Amino acid sequence: MPTLIVFCHLRWDFVFQRPQHLMTRLAEHYRILIVEEPVFHEGQAHLKKTAVAPNITVCQPHTAIHAHGFHDDQIPTLQTLLADLLPEGEKPVVWFYTPMALPLLQSFEPSLVVYDCMDELAAFKNPPKQLVQRESALLNIADLCFTGGPSLYNSKKERHANAHCFSSSVDAKHFQKAQERSYSHPDQEAIPHPRLGFYGVIDERFDTELIREMAAARPDWQIVLVGPVVKIDPAHLPQAANIHYMGQRTYDELPKFLAGWDVCLLPFAMNESTKFISPTKVLEYMAAELPSVSTPITDVKVPYGDVVAIAETPAEFIAACERMLNAGAEQKAALAERMRAIVANTSWDKTAAAMHHLIQTTAPANKAQRQSADQADIAEAGGKVSTLPLKQAPAQAVELDDEPKKAQAAAE
Repeated sequence: MPTLIVFCHLRWDFVFQRPQHLMTRLAEHYRILIVEEPVFHEGQAHLKKTAVAPNITVCQPHTAIHAHGFHDDQIPTLQTLLADLLPEGEKPVVWFYTPMALPLLQSFEPSLVVYDCMDELAAFKNPPKQLVQRESALLNIADLCFTGGPSLYNSKKERHANAHCFSSSVDAKHFQKAQERSYSHPDQEAIPHPRLGFYGVIDERFDTELIREMAAARPDWQIVLVGPVVKIDPAHLPQAANIHYMGQRTYDELPKFLAGWDVCLLPFAMNESTKFISPTKVLEYMAAELPSVSTPITDVKVPYGDVVAIAETPAEFIAACERMLNAGAEQKAALAERMRAIVANTSWDKTAAAMHHLIQTTAPANKAQRQSADQADIAEAGGKVSTLPLKQAPAQAVELDDEPKKAQAAAE
């Protein structure tokens, strides 16, 4: 099997989303090595390897460097740790989820370079200062550019000649379990109806004020929020008797929560961090055949505005939820029929197969192998270029955990 090396800013065991959906399917064709961001460790630097699924190994660097992520200060140590990752002469496909890892491309002689742009990371809270420049360098080097939705595609297609839009898809069979409403999770059994629910990461993209206003305006509605709180102070989250925080849950639990909801919520804040998002959950809500209400996120409003209720203000959002709750049997049946048609046209299996076909049929430009140009791009992007010959890298301790582990985390 050819090797696919993936540089990812997301932990495999954090949330089960696009990288996990794609890699578990591409593992039919590749031996996949996922290189995560470093973890701080006071002892000797080492690379912990964990088999997490068939043909998928997570490589987690442990270093004594306090700098976060694929920071410049981490690069020389990471290059050393990755020096013996592959047999000599092997040319892997190298796949980036974060441009910040670009300097590590020097450690390999790739057969193809792929950039899967699932988010506009520069628009998120406190992005690394080199991110924009490093992404420009990656777009110059990459043979293929995939995007996680049409908004991202429109922003990248002029910057890469071989860009392809692969919107977030759905594992329909998994979420169709929620159509059996008695499947509801026991942890929400004591919460009365109507239940209006959201699952996903609660961060700067989540409109906390909208939830606060909705809970205050309709104290009879029960708002169920499932997912981890990240990058925002939990003390600033709205608190009320009808707001229920369920915390991070496993991927397997999500349909159980859906099964007990009356309306699904997409309460995203309208700011720079949500300008290009394409929420995976919108199709998962549809697979459960539940009505949804969303703020006017472009990648929800444009393709699904006839199925998902779109509301701009808190008052409009509350009114849309009211309409969904009061919809008659015929309205609900017609809505479910439209949902089924949409869900039937997409799947992660189809997405992964199409990506694999492009990888197989794309002729490499070999830009990454032109060392002088490559190092110039990296230097321009603010990266450090290690001059330590990889063959002379000092030996490092390697911890290997071959026990396969099932990734279980709430989907974004």
